[in-house]
Amino acid sequence: MYILPPAVTTAALCLVLCLGIATPAYSQSTPATQTCPDLTPLLQQNPQLPADWAQIEQQLEPLLPRCLQSTDYFALRGAAQLNTGRLDRALESLERALLLSPDNGGAQMDYAQALYLQGQLFSALDLNRQLLARDDLPAGLQTVLQDRQQTWRGMTRQTSLQADVLVGYDNNLNGAPAPGQITLTLSGEPVVLPLNPEFRPKRGPYVNLRLGGRYRQLAPEHQHNVLVELRGRVSDDQASDLVQLDARYAFIKPGSERSWQLNAGMSHLFFGGSPLYTATEAGGRFMPDASLGVCRPQLSAIAQHQLFHDQSRLNAVESKVGAGLNCTLANRLGPQLVIAELSALNNSPIRTGRPGGSRQGWQFNVDWQWQLPRGVLLTQLNHTETDDKRGYSPILAEGAQREIKRSYVLLQYRRPLLPGRPDTTLLFNVYHQKQRSNLELFRSTDSTVEIGISHRF
Repeated sequence: MYILPPAVTTAALCLVLCLGIATPAYSQSTPATQTCPDLTPLLQQNPQLPADWAQIEQQLEPLLPRCLQSTDYFALRGAAQLNTGRLDRALESLERALLLSPDNGGAQMDYAQALYLQGQLFSALDLNRQLLARDDLPAGLQTVLQDRQQTWRGMTRQTSLQADVLVGYDNNLNGAPAPGQITLTLSGEPVVLPLNPEFRPKRGPYVNLRLGGRYRQLAPEHQHNVLVELRGRVSDDQASDLVQLDARYAFIKPGSERSWQLNAGMSHLFFGGSPLYTATEAGGRFMPDASLGVCRPQLSAIAQHQLFHDQSRLNAVESKVGAGLNCTLANRLGPQLVIAELSALNNSPIRTGRPGGSRQGWQFNVDWQWQLPRGVLLTQLNHTETDDKRGYSPILAEGAQREIKRSYVLLQYRRPLLPGRPDTTLLFNVYHQKQRSNLELFRSTDSTVEIGISHRF
């Protein structure tokens, strides 16, 4: 809802009538009794509140049949509708005013504001720039338009910082296998050995800290997104403490019919105080010009280079190609966004001699976000299956090819910590993961629960 400050109300209202001069208010063939009346008395009410504009709109409605050719009438009508929050009707009236007289300054000014409120930022900027170039602006209005232009231009570059502090409990801090004993094949005979307690799952409380920075630059046809995040987890078991640095870049080409984006990223993980691996990746996503009811199909592809710092024979290149649906749902309890994707996986070692060789598999992933009246519920479901191309080790199950089935579910609830303060939110996360395999060494489970606070600067 756009209400001008009192200091410039008179000047802005002058725009409505003083600058709309390109088109006659009525046709010469229209009988005098049907001409559009003088609208100056309505402007003399000096509207400054929505209630004032609502009264003006009521007085304008009976005049519609007589003012169908009056650009001033539709400019004033659009201003009244805009300032009472009726955006769709305001756009229609202001467009009619500009069709009758493209140089109507009052309609141009309000139409730019209506476009901005509708989310058409760059169209609003362009129209506001045209207004600033006019040499017939009333005194005082130049400053208002310049301030508005500066504010809107600032919205094309957005920077934010976010810090999270969470405390939780994990029943497998070190990601150890679940079985307490491992069956080995030695000299052709199975031998059962108990697993060293040092490599058994360790449970306990932890603190999760996260600091992230996000930058977004908008342009009329595309946008750039940059995300940098540093995350650390500390607990009593220092050998399982981790620090992870992530950096992501996305070039996005949005569109109502088709859209696509290109991604690049890097992730570096320290585990137990030592560097574990570094992953770099590049890929893209495409949403074609098609729809299936409330869903749109999407295609994706990504390639990742995996570098293990202390075990170079594990270095690999992993590729993933997927197809899925992006669905927007609505009901009385709140809008929902569901993204489901099925992907094919291939992981090829860079060097020969990696246990199991290359591996192939598939992955199914579902992200479900539900905007509830008092918060946001996020659910992630994932199931992945991979098979090695050759036997993993001759001492494990007589050299059988390793098969892994991994599933996890994440539930996150986020809501403002205090009413009217959306920058600080309360977080509650529950996570459970289970990995099954024909080799006991790769069977594991992991469950965590955590609660904390997130603040956006």
